[in-house]
Amino acid sequence: MRAKSKMDSFFDSSDLDLQIEQLKKCEIIKECQVKALCAKAREILVEESNVQRVDSPVTVCGDIHGQFYDLKELFKVGGDVPETNYLFMGDFVDRGFYSVETFLLLLALKVRYPDRITLIRGNHESRQITQVYGFYDECLRKYGSITVWRYCTEIFDYLSLSAVIDGK
Repeated sequence: MRAKSKMDSFFDSSDLDLQIEQLKKCEIIKECQVKALCAKAREILVEESNVQRVDSPVTVCGDIHGQFYDLKELFKVGGDVPETNYLFMGDFVDRGFYSVETFLLLLALKVRYPDRITLIRGNHESRQITQVYGFYDECLRKYGSITVWRYCTEIFDYLSLSAVIDGK
């Protein structure tokens, strides 16, 4: 058995649930919290296959594009995680005003409920695209540096590329 790291104790506490509640209110979390969240997400995502197997029932969603309030409505209508199983087909960021909050909420839910939410990489989960369509600038505006953008784009590299539902 491995010794507990600082990261484990960070996520053993209720801090993650508090971050989820903060993000659900469309409030950004601290840069140090983003760093820790991304590190924990990376631990989970690195173990996942590039092709995710998902069982139904599942709610399939795509192209959220930083539309945070559309995401909130989706959870209101479709049910909250973990009661509802979700498959998000990428394009979490760019174009909308709340790409940071949208992606970090989905990432926090993935860390909290790894078997109930599947995140697939879309074409907007790339460094080049995010520099053109707004995510880069949003991170810079909200955090005052590109550090959070770097944390998030590193996570993009670990996202699965496709999913198969019920083996089909």
